[in-house]
Order: sequence, then C-alpha cells, then structure tokens
Amino acid sequence: FFFLHTSAGEIDIELWSKEAPKACRNFVQLCMEGYYDGTIFHRVVHDFIIQGGDPTGTGTGGESIYGHPFKDEFHSRLRFNRRGLVAMANAGPHDNGSQFFFTLGRADELNNKHTIFGDTVYNMLRLAEVECDSEERPLNPHKIRTTEVFSTSFSLAQELLNFYCL
Repeated sequence: FFFLHTSAGEIDIELWSKEAPKACRNFVQLCMEGYYDGTIFHRVVHDFIIQGGDPTGTGTGGESIYGHPFKDEFHSRLRFNRRGLVAMANAGPHDNGSQFFFTLGRADELNNKHTIFGDTVYNMLRLAEVECDSEERPLNPHKIRTTEVFSTSFSLAQELLNFYCL
C-alpha cells in the first residue's frame, strides 16, 4: 500500500504490480524520491477524474523514471468501470510519464487508452470537492504533501522495496 498525504487528507492506494509492472515501478520510485511532494492536483473534471503528478502544475510536465515515456500496459480484466481507480495520464499512446489520475465514476471511454495500475482503498473523494474554472483547473487546488510506503509486516515492505528498486 501507498499513502498520499494530501491537503484533503490521506489517500490509501493499492498498487497492481502484476497487471502494470512498469507503471507501478515508475509510481513507486517517483514517490520514494519525493518527486510528487508539494505538487498539486491540477485538473478536476467532476464525476470523471482528478489529475495530478505534474511538477509544473500545468498539465504538460513530468517525466518517468525511465528517462523517456513508457508504453501502455493494458490488462483484459482491468476496466474503467467505477470510481477510485488509479491510472496513468497521457497525451496519446505509449506517452506515460509522471502524471496520474483517480476516476470519480465509470469512464468506459478511457479503456485501452490509459494504464490502470491501482485502486484507492480509502479517502479520495474530498479531492473532488473544489471549485474549478472553465478549463477544469481548481481555483484552490489540493496538494500532495508527502508520500509513504505502508505495509502491515516488515517482510512485505522489504519485498516491495526489493521488487520496485532492484
């Protein structure tokens, strides 16, 4: 599990490393490096998505740990069929960097366009409670303060670190 400590509260995320190993590794390493610390959720589309992960806060920035955009990872069992899913934001096929989003509802139009790599376990909805301008930019955006790896056992935490960092 990962925690995002945000200005709207703590968000617990379960990562799906078997279904999306590159996206998970990218997210974990960026979190562990503090890459997301202090970044804003720069886009909120009510009943659709909340987007963040861009250090410039503009929606056009961000890099992957691989030094270049990485390929999409689609899995037949994973569909945008409910709120709380965590996925990579991109500008087109195989253009994944650091930006990610949470779904706020069913979003079938995103299937096979964005890599789903996790699920929120707790407390994501307060992020959507913001007023936005006509371009879907929050007037007072929430921020990621810090990120944290969490596990109920030391051995699981060590496995996660070994898997993602080696």
